[in-house]
Amino acid sequence: MHARAVKSVADAKLIVNERNIRHVKVGIFDIDGVLRGKYISREKFLSALDKGFGFCDVVLGWDSKDQLYDNVNFTGWHTGYPDAPVRIIPESCREIPFEEETLFFLGEFTDQAATLCPRGLLQRTIAKAAEMGLFPDAGFEYEFFIFDETRESVRKKRYQNLTPLAPDCFGYSVLRNSVDAEIYQQILDLGEAMDFPIEGLHEETGPGVLEAAITYDHALASADKAALFKTFTKILAQRAGLMATFMAKWSPEWPGQSGHIHLSLNDASGRSRFYDADKPDNMSDLMRHFVAGQQQFMPELLAMIAPTINAYTRLVPGFWAPTVATWGVENRTCALRVITGSATSQRVEYRVAAADANPYIILSAALASGLAGIEQQLEPDEKVSGNAYEQHFPAARQLPTTLWEAAQRLKASAMARQYFGDHFVEHYAASREWEEREFRKHITDWEMDRYFEII
Repeated sequence: MHARAVKSVADAKLIVNERNIRHVKVGIFDIDGVLRGKYISREKFLSALDKGFGFCDVVLGWDSKDQLYDNVNFTGWHTGYPDAPVRIIPESCREIPFEEETLFFLGEFTDQAATLCPRGLLQRTIAKAAEMGLFPDAGFEYEFFIFDETRESVRKKRYQNLTPLAPDCFGYSVLRNSVDAEIYQQILDLGEAMDFPIEGLHEETGPGVLEAAITYDHALASADKAALFKTFTKILAQRAGLMATFMAKWSPEWPGQSGHIHLSLNDASGRSRFYDADKPDNMSDLMRHFVAGQQQFMPELLAMIAPTINAYTRLVPGFWAPTVATWGVENRTCALRVITGSATSQRVEYRVAAADANPYIILSAALASGLAGIEQQLEPDEKVSGNAYEQHFPAARQLPTTLWEAAQRLKASAMARQYFGDHFVEHYAASREWEEREFRKHITDWEMDRYFEII
C-alpha cells in the first residue's frame, strides 16, 4: 500500500503492519506553526488510532524557543501541564524520503485543546463555509532564503555575515537554477515524495532566495501541505549542509519573504462562486463581498497574519509588501490582488501574508474575513489602480505597525470572536503580547550603534 492511499484507521493499521514498522513518527503543529512530535512504538500507535493518545499541552503554552507563556489560562504551572488528547489523522500518512524506515502521520488536539489547535481552527472555519454552501480551495506560495551555513555556523556567527547560496540579485535566473540544480531538484523531489507537489520553483530577487508555489488543493489539505513544505524543506536543507529560513525579513537590505495565499470558493458541485462573465473583472457579487470582508477585517486580524516581531519589518513601503488593506485587479502593490480569468482561475491572492505565518491560522483569517463580508453583504472600496504605496487611504484601512497593536486589535474584534471563539482569541492574543514583551527585554545592534557613544 502507498502511504497516500491511506484513508482510514484500518488502512493505517494495515500499512504499518505490512511494512513491519517498529516506530512511527507523529507530529502536531503548534501555535507558531512549529511541528512538534515524537516516535511512538507500533503497539502504541495502533492503540492510538482507536483511542487517541496524550501529548503534553505545553506545546500550546510555550513559544517558538520553548519559553513558557506567563499570561495564558489554558495551561501553565497552575495546571501542571497535563497531557491533552490527540487524534491521529490516518489520511495524513506520508513517506519520509530520508534514511528513516518509518512513516509520518499528523495529529490534532481534541476536546478542550481543540479550541486552540491551529488545524482545528481551520476546520471550524471551513465548516462555517460549508454551512453557507461554499467550499474553499487554496494554494500557498513561499519565498525562502537558503544559506551555505549550518545550524552550528549561524550560531557561531551570531547570525551575522552569513553566506547565501548565491550572491546578489538574479530573479528568475536559469543560470542559477542550473548551477544549483541539485538542491532545486531535491526540493522538487521532496514535494512529490511527501505530496506537497510544487508547480513552480524559481530564483527570486535577492541572494539565495527561492520561491515555491505549491499546487492548490482543498483548503485543509492545502494548509497541511504548506506546513509540511516549510518544515521538511528546512530539514532537507540542513541534511544537505545548508540552512533555509522562512522568517519574514532577515536583512534590511533585501525584500522580505512572502507567504501569499491564493483562495477561491466553489459550490458543492465544484462550480466557481467567484466567476461571473457578466460582471466587471469577472467578479461575481459573492466574490466582491468576499474581497470586501477581507479588506474590512484585515487590520483586526493582522496578529494572525503577521505573528512575529520580525513580520512588521517587512510591512514597509516599496518592498513588495502592503502597508494598507487595499485591493486591486492584477496589482501587486495591493494587499489583495484579484486575479481574473476563467471559472477555474478566478481567485484572490492574499498578499499581506509573510512566510513566517502559521498556514492554518492565516488561512483561517483570510477565509473567515471573506465569509463575514458575504454574510454582511459588505462592499469593497474602489479598486486601486497604479502604485498603492503612493496613494492615500482612510485611517480605517491602515494596518497596525507593531505586534502589540495588532494583538490589541484582535482582542477587540467582534468578528474574530464570532468566528474563532473567545477562548482562541484570548489565548492567541496573549501569546502575541508575550512575544512583544520578550522582545522588549533585548537590546538591538541598532540601539548599541546609535546610542552607546553618542547619546
